[in-house]
Amino acid sequence: MKIGIASDHRGVQLKSRLTQLLQSLDCDVHDFGPFETQSVDYPDFAAQVAREVSNGHMSRGILICGTGIGMCIAANKFAGVRAAPCHDSVTAEYSRMHNDANVICLSADQLSDQLADQVIRIWLKTPFEEGRHARRLQKIAELEREVASQFCENEKHVPPGNLP
Repeated sequence: MKIGIASDHRGVQLKSRLTQLLQSLDCDVHDFGPFETQSVDYPDFAAQVAREVSNGHMSRGILICGTGIGMCIAANKFAGVRAAPCHDSVTAEYSRMHNDANVICLSADQLSDQLADQVIRIWLKTPFEEGRHARRLQKIAELEREVASQFCENEKHVPPGNLP
């Protein structure tokens, strides 16, 4: 499985640990940085991984920031990306079973090393259940196409309240 991984400055250490775990599980890991703990902007790194998942170059992605939330918001801007912030084994399992999450977003500040390892192992091994969940994901894909179509019709239009 090809997995892209990235973080912000707060997630560099956890990213390094998880990269070793993934390699020990025979995953093909591509580290998109950063490699230092100097302050960086998380959307830049979330975009690199999300773009690779969106275009099919990576099977899945792992994003790490202080809370996992900012990375998740940025990653979900890309078509076909289903990013989920996971903070325990239940959210990791259900993100895969019910939502077929292809990007997991983790908190560097709130997860212990042991819990982070457990969450990643569960997320990697849990299959998508299909059935009624596939129907729901199809509806999400239709929403993506609808929004993209509307945006293309008037690419200068920015919905109110979406930008500072």
